[in-house]
Amino acid sequence: MTAKRVDPTGRAALFGAPVAAAPDRLTTGDQRHGRAALFSSGGRQAGTVVIECSSCRLRTRLSLLQLATRLASGSAWVPLRRYQHWMVCPGCGKRHWCRIGWSE
Repeated sequence: MTAKRVDPTGRAALFGAPVAAAPDRLTTGDQRHGRAALFSSGGRQAGTVVIECSSCRLRTRLSLLQLATRLASGSAWVPLRRYQHWMVCPGCGKRHWCRIGWSE
């Protein structure tokens, strides 16, 4: 009677191991491909907001603490506009009108 031997460096290691993907690739839900993958900011994350710049159109996700420091360092707020906050854009680093996406 022959006992089955485990050989982690031989043929069993090459062909017997299950294929595993990186943890960030093992998600359920909407999988974005092509252009949507390039220009999407991902799903909603707790404690974050999405800042969209009116000039460069870049959408950047920031934590609430980072947003508070940007707003405290000098900003203006004008209601009834699409881009309501005059602040330093996190994408291009210049002052422009930005929109804060609270529920994105």
